Amino acid sequence: MTQPSSELLAQLRRNSIPYRDPLARVDWEALNLESFWLPEQALSLYGLDAYESLPLERRQALSRYEFLHFIEGALWLESLFMERISRALGDDADLSRTAYRLHELREEAGHSLMFLELMRRSRLPMPRTRFRRFNLANLLGRHAPYESAAFWIAVLIGEEVPDRMNRLIRKHRDDICPTIHDMITVHVIDEARHIAHARETLGSTIDQLSPLQRALYRPLMNAVFRQFVRAFYYPPPRVYELAGLPDGRHWARLARTNAHHTRFVDQCLASVLHVLEEHGLKLRWRSP
Repeated sequence: MTQPSSELLAQLRRNSIPYRDPLARVDWEALNLESFWLPEQALSLYGLDAYESLPLERRQALSRYEFLHFIEGALWLESLFMERISRALGDDADLSRTAYRLHELREEAGHSLMFLELMRRSRLPMPRTRFRRFNLANLLGRHAPYESAAFWIAVLIGEEVPDRMNRLIRKHRDDICPTIHDMITVHVIDEARHIAHARETLGSTIDQLSPLQRALYRPLMNAVFRQFVRAFYYPPPRVYELAGLPDGRHWARLARTNAHHTRFVDQCLASVLHVLEEHGLKLRWRSP
């Protein structure tokens, strides 16, 4: 396998050296339960008449629980990445790659600590996560060869999909809780390096696949991609119930048919779909 260039690795290492613990970069005192944690445009029910009729406190509560659901997914991803990075450390004698992996491991651990600190300070009940029940995604993330195209396609999806949401949240600084904005900013800055590394590594792996191999990969990666996107962007019924909306199944069904949210998800996924299509892998998260 062709590895990322030494120039890119050196640049990523340099940018990671002035490390500051994410817990020290967040204004925890600004955390409050009287504001939105996600901009309304990102909420799964936004754009529906039923959402507009909800009182402000219910809409704010929904934003908090949808954000908690979002970071539970991020915690699941971080745990997979840290597991695979740790296992790869002993398999490579190249000091540059090992150094970069250690920087990434430190940053991923810092993100997880930041997410857990939010959960602790908020004292809110956590939604039931379904991320760890993803049999196919967990199997691929934990057992696909580290240098395989399948693994790096999964990594890019896992990095890019939440990052697009984070970048949109950052644009709404005045509309959300300052603590949440701080967290998202920390995450976006670090993930920019991780995504640059994943994109170059993916390019060096997938470009070596034959057209037949790409055709064989497509159904598997499409299944993982759809599962991943639907879990991240379409919360389970429990999220709505915690926000004070009875009959969570009803609200979850409304979200799945919400045309505004579908367009929002399309917007968030455009970048990663474009990158994959450039490498000859055209994926879809929904039926045409």
